[in-house]
Amino acid sequence: MQTRISNGPLGWSPAHHGLQLPFVGRQSEIAQLQQLYAERKHVLIVGPAGVGKTALVQRVAAGIPLLICENSARLSEISTALEQQLGLLVGDGKLVQRKNRLLTAMERSGQTVVFDGLAWTTPRLSSFIECVCRRLPVWVVTRSEHAWDIGHFLPLLVRFDRIQLQPFQPHETRLLVAGAVQCGSITPEAMEIADWLHRASAGNPSQLCRLLTALANGNYDVHSSSSLRLLKLDCRIHDVLSTAADKQSKKSPTP
Repeated sequence: MQTRISNGPLGWSPAHHGLQLPFVGRQSEIAQLQQLYAERKHVLIVGPAGVGKTALVQRVAAGIPLLICENSARLSEISTALEQQLGLLVGDGKLVQRKNRLLTAMERSGQTVVFDGLAWTTPRLSSFIECVCRRLPVWVVTRSEHAWDIGHFLPLLVRFDRIQLQPFQPHETRLLVAGAVQCGSITPEAMEIADWLHRASAGNPSQLCRLLTALANGNYDVHSSSSLRLLKLDCRIHDVLSTAADKQSKKSPTP
C-alpha cells in the first residue's frame, strides 16, 4: 500500500445545521485525488470521525463525475444508491440479479465508484466491492483500516493508494473561523477565541463546526471563561442526545 499523508490544510464546507461555512484549504488532497482519478487508481481515504472525509469527496465530485454510495454498510443499500444514480429500476429482482445488473451498468459507465462510510465488511459485501475493483477504479472512505474494523475487505487494501486525513492544526482552525467571519456566519469576536476553539474541538472539523454553530445561535460571551465552558458543555450535551437518537432510529423498524 502506498502511503500519501498530506500535511496541507484541511477543508470543510457543508452547511452545518443551517450555518453556512466556507470550504477552506485542502488543496493538496484535492490535487492528489484528481491525479489519482486521472490515473484510474484505487484510493483509500482514511481518518477519524468528523475529520472531513465526506466533505473532501463532495468537493472533488463537484469537478469530476463519481458514483457515490453515501452509506456503504449493506449491499442492499449500496445497490439502491447505485441503481438510482445509474437510472436503473430500484429494487427490481433478487439481490443477486440486482448485483449482476449493476456490475454491467457500472462497467458501461466507466465512472469511479466511491464507497463512503465503509466499516465492517461481510464476505458478501467484500466480494461485491472486489468485483467492482476488477472493472473500475474504486475509492473507499473509512474511519479505520484495521482488521477488526474493516473486516473481510482488509486483504484488498494492498491495491489502494492511501490518503490519510488528520485533524486541523491551529492555523487551519483559524483559517476556518476567519472564513466563517468573512462570510457573515459568525461575528468577528470569534477570532479572539480561535485558539480556544481549536483546543475545545481537538482540531476535529466537525466538532469545530458544532461549536461555531452554537456560538452563532446562542447567547455566549466570548470574553467570559464560564460562558465558554457552557458553550462546550452545550455541544457535548447535543452530541450525546444526537448519538442516542441515531441509535434509536437504527433500532426502529423500517415501515
